[in-house]
Amino acid sequence: MSEHKSRKPSNTAFKQQRLKAWQPLLTPKTVLPTLFIAGIIFAPLGGLFLYESDTVNEIVIDYTQCINQPPGVPKVLEDSEYRYTFTSQNTTVILAPTYELVNSTTWMKGGSPPNGALVQRCNIAFNIPMPLHAPVYLYYRLTNFYQNHRKYVKSLSYNQLKGQVISPTDASTSCTQMSANANGTIYYPCGLIANSVFNDTFSLSLTLLNPPNSADSNQSYALTETGITWSSDQSRYGKTTADPSSVAPPPNWQDRYPNGYTADNIFDPTKDEHFQVWMRTSWFPTFRKLYAKYTSDEPFVGGRYMISVDLNYDIQAYGGTKSLVLTGTSFLGNRNSFMGLAYIVMGCICAFLGLVFLVRNFYRPRKLGDHDRLSWNNHQD
Repeated sequence: MSEHKSRKPSNTAFKQQRLKAWQPLLTPKTVLPTLFIAGIIFAPLGGLFLYESDTVNEIVIDYTQCINQPPGVPKVLEDSEYRYTFTSQNTTVILAPTYELVNSTTWMKGGSPPNGALVQRCNIAFNIPMPLHAPVYLYYRLTNFYQNHRKYVKSLSYNQLKGQVISPTDASTSCTQMSANANGTIYYPCGLIANSVFNDTFSLSLTLLNPPNSADSNQSYALTETGITWSSDQSRYGKTTADPSSVAPPPNWQDRYPNGYTADNIFDPTKDEHFQVWMRTSWFPTFRKLYAKYTSDEPFVGGRYMISVDLNYDIQAYGGTKSLVLTGTSFLGNRNSFMGLAYIVMGCICAFLGLVFLVRNFYRPRKLGDHDRLSWNNHQD
């Protein structure tokens, strides 16, 4: 006879659910101090975080409508189009920013648009009313852009970004809706994220106009676009091993590669930190991404500055806006009041609940372990 097979679990503490466990008794003596201590800790921490956030100096300028201006005509921005936030009272007079649209035949990074098209460039002038010390960061800020959409987030090929050659089947599976052109040539890089990469170009210097106590008409402060990614981002990319003739630039990259890829110009994601920053998608429809930073020991002096932007990114097609953000930092990072407010709200909730339970326990106390509270003792006479 064959041995009888039993499905009974083995006689161990884990499988027989005999593991030692500890379950706290939620009594007023334990709950009330916990709530009050949490409130005492969270609320002051939130106040500290909020204070530190408010000490960060920041300039936000919306340049969305610059492309609709007549060329060569400066426009003074409305109050709703910019925000100055400075903590020091020792500031110079703050004038409203202006921007001016100019046409150029070449891009700031070199090269010319195809078919003799003109480059639309926005010169933005703004005040820095007090000295700003390094580090200072330049961000671009987009609104109404849902990078967290499920189809958008999934539309990329990690293997292709690492430099591997992928098949048309892999491309259509990974890069939904943006895998290959009409001829069947695979896009490199494929996917909706890569195709929609932010391609406005900022000048890598801030120009101080008419600096005080100087014979020079202008003074430049150089920015750097290296070191703007996370170290974990860099490990996700590699130079492609694909033949340039077997891949094609994404549709929105046609101005950058009008004649397609060659052995000399094929895209290398390891050298494009702006691309790496963009590929790290945001959780919210309003977000900012780092473009450049200023790390020199020489501070920005107070005065009127100018920065130029080549306008390539069509933000108005979907009703969004784009802004430049110049900001300092604190030990918590950039200016962001969310964490401070969250801690304050949580601290207030804990303190309020503690007070409510304290009053309830004072006026209507309940005896711990009272057998009269058992359901089978609550029968009606």
